[in-house]
Formats: sequence, structure tokens, C-alpha cells
Amino acid sequence: MNIAPTRQIQPVPLLRTRVARLTAYAPGLTLAAALALLGWQLARLPGFGLFGPMACTLLAAIAFRQLFGYSQAWAPGVRFGTTKLLRAAIVLFGLKLPLDVVLHQGLPLLARSVGTLAFSLAAGLALGRLLKADRQLTLLLAVGTGICGAAAIAAVSPLVAAREDRTATAAGLIAIVGTAAAVASMLLADILPLSGTAYGLWTGLTLHEIAHVAMAASAGGPDALESGMLAKLARVFLLVPLCLALHWRNSRLARRRPAGEKEAAAGAAASFPWFLIGFLAMSLLGSGLAAAGWPLPSRATAGASTLTTVLLTVAMAGMGLNVNIRALRHAVRPIAVLLIVSALLSGLTLLTLL
Repeated sequence: MNIAPTRQIQPVPLLRTRVARLTAYAPGLTLAAALALLGWQLARLPGFGLFGPMACTLLAAIAFRQLFGYSQAWAPGVRFGTTKLLRAAIVLFGLKLPLDVVLHQGLPLLARSVGTLAFSLAAGLALGRLLKADRQLTLLLAVGTGICGAAAIAAVSPLVAAREDRTATAAGLIAIVGTAAAVASMLLADILPLSGTAYGLWTGLTLHEIAHVAMAASAGGPDALESGMLAKLARVFLLVPLCLALHWRNSRLARRRPAGEKEAAAGAAASFPWFLIGFLAMSLLGSGLAAAGWPLPSRATAGASTLTTVLLTVAMAGMGLNVNIRALRHAVRPIAVLLIVSALLSGLTLLTLL
């Protein structure tokens, strides 16, 4: 009786592969974490608190690259931070979006938010075309202006096949211009003939980052802060339909293009923003538990909020390391578009609230 030789199964070197991958990530992630810690400490200093830890980290990372250069050994870890960690942060960010509260505010708040996004996109792209600005960078800046700054830029960038340097540049410009706009709004808080609620709506509908809204709206009192954050959260909610619309558009364009161009378009079309499903799931989880009378413990929500900020801050460090100041010389026209659109959005929104 012939006995077939026993086939020996070679162990798959998964552990070795994972260790090698972690080793490759370590230099970049360590540097990003160190810069995030530096940015966090800078945000505690007088004057720097206006920027917040994310903006301080972004600026510190940009300065670090200009002073010490950029080693390719950092690239895998930096890329991991600006993709995986950032998307994890956006998923956790869903806990901050109480869908039930936003929807209960009714159509007026959502309609204003849609108007903000539509104006930012239409005015940004039209002005960018008029000034012959870089279309990709202009689109990212328009999305950041219309929704929620750097987080929206990061979410949309794979759907428009944006280069890493353009994504980082857009996030940096939004942080700088948004901080300046927030400071200007605070200085106008006692001058404008607006109630606390109206002032809060103005900041929530026009400022770029959630941190900018929280900072500026607080100058108008508790009512302003509440209305400002609700308006901003309504804008954040629009990130989901915008990303889905971009994915659908990319899929249609990929099918229509000639065979030679389909491969280039396939990447953007295939980049379905699955992390937004997690974003919605977390938001529904928080809202659903609260509606059922089982709200998440304050420690859990506070911990999730802190973790979200930490992950976003590390991601901002990675984005800052991707910024080459020399490249900003080619961003003069997109900067002009950002400034003009932000000013027009702020002014026109103010007129509707007077």
C-alpha cells in the first residue's frame, strides 16, 4: 500500500512581515508623535492657544521640514498617520455629531449649511478658473471652507486623486486663514448688532474648523456657543453626501473615459470612503443610545473626544511634514481664492442674519 508523502505546510511568515511593517512605520510615526506633543505644548503658551493643538502641530511640522529636511525613512510612518490614523479619527469624530439634535433643528439650519457648501464650491471653482489657479488645490480649499477644514480636505482628497503635497498645503492654508478669521470674528463679537444666537450661527456657518467655531463663538456667550456648534455640526453632516456624490461622479467618469485613461481614473473611483460608514455608525450609536435613555458615560465620550484630537493632531504633523514651503510660491492664486471666498461667505452670511 502506497502512502502518499505527508505535505509539510510551511508557516506563513506573517509575524515577520508585520514586524517589518511596524519597523518601517516607527521612524515617521515617532517623529509625528513628537511633533504632536510639541504642538500640544505650544498651544498652552500665551497667544498660541488661539491656534489650538492641531494648527500648532501643523505649523511646527512645516517648520521642522524646512529646517531639517525630509528623510524618506519617515515616509511610511508619515503616510500611515495621514491615512489610517486620520480616517480612524474621522470615525471617532462621529460621536461628536448628534444627528438627532441636528435634524431636530429642522430644514432652515440644514438649508443654510447646504447654501454655505454650495457657495464655497461654486465661488471657489469659478474664481479659481478666472484666476487660472491650480484646480485640484482650489477644490480642496473650497471643500475645506464649505465643510470642516482639514478633516474634510483629508476625506475628499483620495476621491479627487489629490497629491499628498496638495492635500498638506490645503490643510495648512485652511488652518492659517481659519485661525485669522476666528480671531477677527472674536474682535467683532461686541461690535456687530447680532444677538448671541445669531452671532453663533454666523461663526458656525462661516468658519473653517470646529475648533475655530468653538473659539470664536465662545466670545458671544453660552447661547452663541450652542448655536454655533449646531450650525457647524450641520455642515459636518454634509461631508457624507458630498463624498458619496464625488464617488458616484468618479465611477461614471471612469466608465466613460477611453481605455488608456481608465486605469488612472480607476483609483479615485475605487476609493469609496468606507470610513464615512464608520463615521455615521458612531454618530447613530451615540444618538440612538441617548434617545433610548442610555447615553454614553461622560468618561467614554470625553475619552473618545481626546483620542480623536490626539489622532487628528498626529495626522496634522504628518501633513505638515509633507509641506514644502517652496511649493507655496505656486499657491499664490489658490490663496487668493481662499481669502476672497472666505470673506464673501462671511459677509453674505452676516447680511442674512442682520
